[in-house]
Amino acid sequence: MAASYNVINYNLRPAKHIERKMIAEFLNRLTIFGKLSSYRYVGFGSLYFTDFILFHRVMGFTDMISIERDTSSKSRFEFNRPFKCVKLDFRNSYEVLAELTWIKKTIIWLDYDGQLNKDCLSDIAEFFSKASSGSVFIISINAEFDKSSADSFKNFEDAIGKENMPIGVTLKDFRGAGANLILRKIINNQIEKTLSARNGVLLPQQKLNFKQMLNFQYADGAKMLTLGGVIWKNSQATILQKNPWDDLSFVRTSDQPYVIDAPCLTLKEIRYLEAHLPIGAEKTKREPLIPKMITEKYAKVYRYYPMYAAAEI
Repeated sequence: MAASYNVINYNLRPAKHIERKMIAEFLNRLTIFGKLSSYRYVGFGSLYFTDFILFHRVMGFTDMISIERDTSSKSRFEFNRPFKCVKLDFRNSYEVLAELTWIKKTIIWLDYDGQLNKDCLSDIAEFFSKASSGSVFIISINAEFDKSSADSFKNFEDAIGKENMPIGVTLKDFRGAGANLILRKIINNQIEKTLSARNGVLLPQQKLNFKQMLNFQYADGAKMLTLGGVIWKNSQATILQKNPWDDLSFVRTSDQPYVIDAPCLTLKEIRYLEAHLPIGAEKTKREPLIPKMITEKYAKVYRYYPMYAAAEI
C-alpha cells in the first residue's frame, strides 16, 4: 500500500488543520505544569511535518522526535526536516517508545493512518507505564466502519486481539456513531489497565490519573477519531483544579465528541463573514446567498480555519 503522504497532502486537509490548531491552543495551557520549553514532543511528522512546524513556532518546543518507519524514503524525510531540533527515528513506534527515557514531560501524538490494532495498544501501554505527570497523550485513528462486513469485523477483532474487544460488541454496534464509542472504550480500557498496574506499587500521593480533554470527530475523507488528555499524579490535584481549559469550547471530557465540520467557502465569503465575527453563531450576520447552516458552522471554527491561496500561478 502506498504511503499516505504520497496520496494526501497533509497541509491541505481543512478539518485536520482545524484540529491541529485546536490542539495547539490546548497545549498552550500546559503552563500549569511548568514551562512549555521543558516539554518533549513525539509524533509522526510524515513528509510535511505540519504539526512539528506549528508546535515549534507556537509553543517553542525544541526537543522533538519524529517517528518515520518508511526507510525507503529516508533521504526525502531528511531533506524536508523543518528544523534542526527535529530528530528523525526510522523505526517502528513501539521500538522507539521502548527506548525513550521518560523523566521529561512528554507530549505524544500517535497520529495513525489506519485502524486501531495491537501495535497501537502496545504504544498506549508503553506511554502510560512510563510517562511522567504533566505529560499529554493524543491518539488519532481511522474510525470508518459504516461499510464493514462480517469479515472486516472479524479482521478488526483479530487486529486488536479478541481479549481487548468489549464484551457483547457486534458489527452493528460499529455503525454510525457507535464506532467512536467502542474505539474510545477499547483505548480507555488499555489506559486504565496500564495505570492500574503501575499504580499498584506507588504511594497514594504518587498514583497517576488520566483526564480526557479532547474527543474530536472529523472527516477529510475517511472518518477519524482523536482522543487526548493529561496524565497527572494525586499530589497535583489542586493544580488541575485550576482548569485553564475551561474556556475552550472544543474540550470534551465525555464520550460525546466535538465534531469538526469545515464548511466550504470562497475567500470572498470568508472575508464577509469574518467582518461580522466574533459573535454567537446564532447571531451571525450573513449574506443571503450563504446558507445559514454554513454560516453557523464557520462561526464555530473561524479562528482555526485554514486560509489557502496559490503562491504561484
